[in-house]
Amino acid sequence: MGLGPRAGSGGVKNRMGQRRTPAQLRPGLWILCFGWFCSTAYAQMKIPPETVQVWANKLSVQLREVSTTYSGAHILQKKLKDVESSIKIVEIDGREQLRDYADDIERMLGSKMKSVKRLAESAEDADLYHDFNKSLQFDYYNSMLVNTIDDDGNFVELGGEFPLEENEHFNNLPVNTIQSDVQVPTNVYNKDPNILNGIYMSEALNDVFINNFQKDPTLTWQYFGSSTGFFRIYPGIKWTPDSNGVAAFDCRNRNWYIQAATSPKDIIIVVDISGSMKGLKMTIAKHTINTILDTLGENDFVNVIAYTDYVRYVEPCFKGTLVQADLDNREHFKVLVDELHVKGEGKVAKAMKESFKILNEGSLCNQAIMLITDGAMEDFKDVFEEFNWPDRRVRLFTYLIGREMTFAENTKWIACNNKGYYTHISTLADVQENVMEYLHVLSRPMVINHNHDIIWTEAYMDTVLFATKAQSLLLMTSVAMPVFSKKKETLSHGILLGVVGSDIPLQEVMKMAPRYRLGPHGYAFLITNNGYILAHPDLRPLYKDGKQLKPKPNYNSVDLSEVEWEDIDETLRTAMVKGETGALTLDVRASVDKSKRPLFLTNDYYYTTINDTPFSFGMVLTRGHGQLMFIGKVSVEEGLHDLTSPDLSIASEWTYCETDIDPHHRKYTQLQAMIRYLQGKEPDLECDEVLLRQTLFDAVLTAPLEAYWQAVMLNASGVEEGVETAFLGTRSGILRLTSLIFRLHRKFLTLADKENLFTVDHFPLWYRMAAENPPGRFLYYMPVEEQGVKDKTGTVPITRVIGQCGSCLLFLQDVNCFLVDSNGFIVVSKEKSEVSCGRRHCPFTGPDRSGTWISGFLVPTRHQIGNKMFRFFETMSLMWTLSLLAHKAKKSEALQPCDTEYPGFMLDFSIRETNSLIKCGRCQKMFVVQAIPESNLVLMVVQADCDCSRQYPAIPLEPKEIKYNASVKCNRMKSQKVRRRPKSCHAYHPKENAKDCGGASEISLSLALFLASLFTSLALRRWT
Repeated sequence: MGLGPRAGSGGVKNRMGQRRTPAQLRPGLWILCFGWFCSTAYAQMKIPPETVQVWANKLSVQLREVSTTYSGAHILQKKLKDVESSIKIVEIDGREQLRDYADDIERMLGSKMKSVKRLAESAEDADLYHDFNKSLQFDYYNSMLVNTIDDDGNFVELGGEFPLEENEHFNNLPVNTIQSDVQVPTNVYNKDPNILNGIYMSEALNDVFINNFQKDPTLTWQYFGSSTGFFRIYPGIKWTPDSNGVAAFDCRNRNWYIQAATSPKDIIIVVDISGSMKGLKMTIAKHTINTILDTLGENDFVNVIAYTDYVRYVEPCFKGTLVQADLDNREHFKVLVDELHVKGEGKVAKAMKESFKILNEGSLCNQAIMLITDGAMEDFKDVFEEFNWPDRRVRLFTYLIGREMTFAENTKWIACNNKGYYTHISTLADVQENVMEYLHVLSRPMVINHNHDIIWTEAYMDTVLFATKAQSLLLMTSVAMPVFSKKKETLSHGILLGVVGSDIPLQEVMKMAPRYRLGPHGYAFLITNNGYILAHPDLRPLYKDGKQLKPKPNYNSVDLSEVEWEDIDETLRTAMVKGETGALTLDVRASVDKSKRPLFLTNDYYYTTINDTPFSFGMVLTRGHGQLMFIGKVSVEEGLHDLTSPDLSIASEWTYCETDIDPHHRKYTQLQAMIRYLQGKEPDLECDEVLLRQTLFDAVLTAPLEAYWQAVMLNASGVEEGVETAFLGTRSGILRLTSLIFRLHRKFLTLADKENLFTVDHFPLWYRMAAENPPGRFLYYMPVEEQGVKDKTGTVPITRVIGQCGSCLLFLQDVNCFLVDSNGFIVVSKEKSEVSCGRRHCPFTGPDRSGTWISGFLVPTRHQIGNKMFRFFETMSLMWTLSLLAHKAKKSEALQPCDTEYPGFMLDFSIRETNSLIKCGRCQKMFVVQAIPESNLVLMVVQADCDCSRQYPAIPLEPKEIKYNASVKCNRMKSQKVRRRPKSCHAYHPKENAKDCGGASEISLSLALFLASLFTSLALRRWT
């Protein structure tokens, strides 16, 4: 509850253009400061502390009088006293709450797994009864071509009329919910017999898609990715090509496909950089390495070795070991691979031996060596006899680069005698298809065993939808399952038909753990078996590029330790990664207001595993108010009456009632849905009964304020000049707001509160700050405002009520007076530019007429006053900076993760006053700091005629990158955190047909496929 300014700029002004302040506050500073100045203006400035104390006490009385009068706090306190007997204080049982949330999430994810299983069963049955027809002619809906008209006004071939309608459930994209359609990559011929037979067979999935959606209306995208390259998606959409008119999306490159198609794997990539690999060969080799890296995920391990007449690790820091193939490491390898240069003579034996030695220390699951060369002069039988035969535990995949076939036989022999696969890559356009072959080989044991392992991906953004609709900037996870051929005649070949899957927005998952039950600082989070975040309030995966939001490159590989950094020993992380259930208490330094205001909290962490998934769920309750809820009893009729008051609104972003399940309910706002449910008009709505009871009680409890504020406005003496709005917020998301001057619309959550699309702060900034304020004491602050942000609705309790009372000091040239809040931000100053609501972090950079006065105060405060009044600390976080990466053709900007630190200040309320002198060269600056009773403010009086800006430079609030030396950097890169590999592993089956090990890759290309390949090749050459 508090008072605040209006949302727009300007405000109430007098004829001189100055913002007016309440009449009660005008005399305080001006009369006392001016009278004192006249009696103390002599050679050496002195500031009597006792005088400043008198000012602070008078300001305290005036502030509390204004705050109490216009906030109506006493009315609310009286009402609470009257209904005290009907209020029940409930202490939240963290473990019980954790079980409830985890069970709800488990049920939700379980229903998605059932849907995917039905798809897999249907696809396998359809293939079992389908006979391949080489001459099959079949028209299907091609998502690139649907609704496309030719010059004669007719639908193009494979296009046809395909009804599309915007659907709110699918991010308002135009979709067809009664029909799926098919996307085929540009480099795949859309009438190839394999493609046509696969599409025809997969038509059987259409009814299953629809049936799944009817059983579970919360389902989003369902799909089947074929091993031949086509992608069937439901609901059907119109696929938007990239800027070059190309459909570059290939489902086989997606993480959900690769994880479902194979088990975890350890990969050593061995590349020939001898002199014979110069020119186009080296370009193709680099592209092959990058393509292999793109097929790896966070459950895999990798290293890259280059060889000439000696063995060279592309990253010396990773010598002799395997590193997790997360996004950071994969991108790091790509940069280093791009810098490789050819020289010397190629001797592969040493590199092969080194690779086997590394893999010998790896896992017992799939292991492989990828040999990329322009030829092998011998078969290295002695090496394999020593390291790999007879078990052939390590598979070898060989990639012959270039048009020459001189040493093709040896290269093929190596692969065929080590359960691998041989391919010949002569152009850049050949790379993608040939690299994908190794996935099918690794999948053979799993396919022959018919092990339908369900996999879940890490958090990701759908780049296809992201490129077409800004609304689809949503983090999601995918659940997927492999689809096998059940035909007996192909059993030993282990034929993978493809992968079925579905997407689950993580926002929907986290709705199972509503924040209102956890308090203003409590939250829930979800991590993977590798410790990476799926959902967390401090996960911020986007950055601003001009006016556009873009995903950070490494947004989905942020480790829990990078946001819960108070968990120094990683006790919490280790327990969660291992899938344990338990609790832990940590003292944490949290921050609000764009990380500018620190808070010291004691948090209780509760955690458990989500069964049948690789995920672990965590929940945080803050000691104190975060552990308590009060529940009151009121009738529905009474609550509904007050709920419809014109000054009342609710947090529309919260889920009071689930309006997305039934399409009929999507037209309702949350308030409309709640009212219709309570009136019995929509009994089928699923509503949160606990939240509804709290909301009704809060509406009744706060109802007297509406009449009180109206009476204040109609008072004969009028409203104090400078007082603009009065408002109140409750834990149930209710906001009551009255404009004391004009009509003002305001929402519970402001734009600043909602600016992160993925981790919406369910309580606004002013509520979170007030929650940590001592009971009965008003909070005064100015929010940190970013440049270009016009929304000021986050400004709360008596921010500008005091207005520019610093103008009372206009005639005092030798002294400056400031009101500063508990985080060191200026609330009142005679210089408007110094007030912390400005576009800069004024307490650290704001100048006055004599220079940077803050540099003369806050830096000494850190050393001299810091032990008395302000506590200073620096905090570290994962930030993102721009750096230049070298490239052959040009320099490109790329975001790189880095550690940063930034300062924060907190007032020590146990110290009420302090004063001292700062030596600044030839002069001394005196200051007196006095706490203002019953507030979070201090009054500072500072001598103005001594410039200390040279001796004490400003402390910026901007994050500063922490630089590490090479040794520390290497150790950080190599450090292997605790992780939990998937339980299932399918590396061997005795019936596997290892004789299918590739050939010369002589492919008969259609004209369309040839042109597509040529275009891809030219495009890739252009960027290398």
